[in-house]
Amino acid sequence: MTVPGSKSGTNRALLLAALAEGTSVVTGALRSDDCDRLVVALQTLGVRCLEVEHGWEVHGVGGRFPRGGTVDLGDGGTPARFMLAAATLCAEPVTVDGSPRLRERPMGDGIQILESLGARFEWLGEAGHLPVRCIRGITGGEVEVGEVASSQFLSAALLVAPWTSHGVTLRCSEAPTSAPYLRMTMRALAEVGADAQEHSGSFAVQPKALTLTDQVVPPDASTAAYWWLLGALVPGASMTVPSFAHSLDQPDAALLSVFESMGARVRPSGADVTLTGGSLSGVEVNCEDFPDGAVALGAACAFAETPSRLTGLHTLRVKECDRVHALATEIERFGGQVVEHTDALDITPAPRSGPDLEVAAWNDHRMAMAFGSLGLVRSGVWVRDPGCVAKSHPGFWDDVEILRAQA
Repeated sequence: MTVPGSKSGTNRALLLAALAEGTSVVTGALRSDDCDRLVVALQTLGVRCLEVEHGWEVHGVGGRFPRGGTVDLGDGGTPARFMLAAATLCAEPVTVDGSPRLRERPMGDGIQILESLGARFEWLGEAGHLPVRCIRGITGGEVEVGEVASSQFLSAALLVAPWTSHGVTLRCSEAPTSAPYLRMTMRALAEVGADAQEHSGSFAVQPKALTLTDQVVPPDASTAAYWWLLGALVPGASMTVPSFAHSLDQPDAALLSVFESMGARVRPSGADVTLTGGSLSGVEVNCEDFPDGAVALGAACAFAETPSRLTGLHTLRVKECDRVHALATEIERFGGQVVEHTDALDITPAPRSGPDLEVAAWNDHRMAMAFGSLGLVRSGVWVRDPGCVAKSHPGFWDDVEILRAQA
């Protein structure tokens, strides 16, 4: 199964291309609601983005967006948090807004970091939540950062750092939330020529004008997670994802080793990676470093042979839905038993057969894909609101039909 480009990689590549000097092409970019809304937001601020085969041609603005205005990121948490930082490099005020669910998600940590770096914002509704308007630009500097709701706030500040007067240094007094995503940001900056250094919990990016060459977005490990889920659950079946070796540094690639520990077998062949299913045992694992993949893992644990315990789930409470509660609810709908804790789930598996049932997607693309995938393992599964997968993989159900035909 071919996997579309990384959503995280596409968002980072587009913002860097927009801020750099000159024209570059982002190849392999994911086409989805989140990424397309980011493109529209960048166009609102004066960036010329042209659709080309397999990606976008981006005409950079050299570190300062020529326009302001209002940008609506829909349900996109990552694009919204990146645009908060982008707004601090605009010639005119910018208002960042989103859907009712996005307005519920926390934004205060990110604003606090950006204001510590010289920017100024004004809340247009409830403090700590969208909508918010940027009224003064960023200068840069050093900030000590404690625990934050999302690593996306740190990534956003670092992504705009090359175009600040003083650069940005973030000194983390505690281990960063979802640290692998923060390191993905540092790699993305280094790959385009930025002076980006990590040392002893400190992340520093110095001022430097960047002229980008073309960027290639690798396959999305978060989407591949649902195909690994299917491969793992069907004993003797194999699932191959082409070119996935280029995605092994993405956080959700950690699922491969987790599925191996449960009883699946993983085999690389050149750049391709194949997972062969087996009889899956339950697992006890901390999911903090791969929070998106925890949804697919939870679905796998629902059909394992023995109970599982998933911990490190605190960030899942403030995603597109409360994914901790949603996972517990849907696994129980299948007939499993779940004990829900603040940041953990104890899962007793469900039977793989039973009457037809409807599962809720909770307006969450990852919930829809995880439990939709289980419909290829247990018959009679229907997913309400299937269209929400457009947030990250609009072609998901077409891919499911391809796999159904192969079963």
